[in-house]
Amino acid sequence: MAAAAAKIAAAAGVLLGCAPAAFAIDGISVEAGRGDDHTSVLRIGVQERWRERLPFAAEWRLAGYWDFSAGIWDNRDESTADIGVTPVFRIEQGPVYLEAAIGFHLVSTRISAARVFSTAFQFGDHLAAGFRFGEGGRYDVGLRLQHLSNGHLKTPNPGINFVLVRLQYSLE
Repeated sequence: MAAAAAKIAAAAGVLLGCAPAAFAIDGISVEAGRGDDHTSVLRIGVQERWRERLPFAAEWRLAGYWDFSAGIWDNRDESTADIGVTPVFRIEQGPVYLEAAIGFHLVSTRISAARVFSTAFQFGDHLAAGFRFGEGGRYDVGLRLQHLSNGHLKTPNPGINFVLVRLQYSLE
């Protein structure tokens, strides 16, 4: 656990340290949840909001953001570090939104005694629903269903599924 915690701390430091030079941070987030093999996950992230919001259908708008994250997974067998980059597509109406995304993650390959990834590279996709609240909609809470796997680039490809609660604070 200590080695994985050190990896995640280093990844988070790089993520947060390099982020201001690479883009404008619009939000910060934390997400926590549970997955296969009784795996708990805790992630932090920074976001860059896409400046365009386009009409989608009726009163809905299409928006999105880049999500840069670093996390740690833990179960009775292993602790695993995770870093990810994900373009997130969101349709929103007022404070309510639905989102979908497919991004890229690097993870340690051993997840549990029964689950070993053949590659560190994983695709991470999610579906989510949530709402914004507070002054100017600065707070955001959502429920995500996430799946990570290597997309059958190499076997074995056991994948892993998570149910996550995500909290975000908008800096703008």
